[in-house]
Amino acid sequence: MAIDENFFKDDGARDGNFGIREMVESNRDEKILWEGKPNKKSYVLARILKMMPIALIWLAFDGLFIGIIITQTGGLPTFVYFIFAGFFLIHLTPVWIWIANIVTAFKRLKNTEYAFTDKRIIIKTGFFAKFDTIFYSDIAAINMHVGIIDKMFKVGDLIIATDADTTYMIEDIDNPYFIQERLQKISNDIKTDMQFPNDLRPEENHGYNTQYKG
Repeated sequence: MAIDENFFKDDGARDGNFGIREMVESNRDEKILWEGKPNKKSYVLARILKMMPIALIWLAFDGLFIGIIITQTGGLPTFVYFIFAGFFLIHLTPVWIWIANIVTAFKRLKNTEYAFTDKRIIIKTGFFAKFDTIFYSDIAAINMHVGIIDKMFKVGDLIIATDADTTYMIEDIDNPYFIQERLQKISNDIKTDMQFPNDLRPEENHGYNTQYKG
């Protein structure tokens, strides 16, 4: 079979700093059905409150012991204080993780976006922009989580479980119940197309390889 000489030709250089839309637009056979980002206030507040009780309690206890060491152990060799300092720097790891989550929240928010296309779900997350792809045929369940912060901002989290026992999270999206219902419909329609491609279907929907018309 002859291969098109342009088959592996790139449309342009990629520096890694591009979004889902650019990824999809490079695939001419794919169309975005929905795209969105987390609600900014809910996303950032969740990062502030997450681990905060543990971090503050941890910091209070360590602060108490540091105060006792400073006030009650005068005259110890200098290297002993360096040992204490190294110990508490490590022991305060939960506090450093909490602070790091807050400091990097806006960067991770900027890198977080979601899209449903007529072929797959694409999730972009993380400080360094990680892309995950979920094909509709692999979806086992689409669940909803609405926590206290979510209720405050009328958002919710979609939890997508796959047949491979992998779980993905679409966090802090507006209109979560509507989005869940639409995603479930897309998944069911495309699975049905894959399992029952036959000419009894409407003209525009003869099988999985045809354009989705949900």
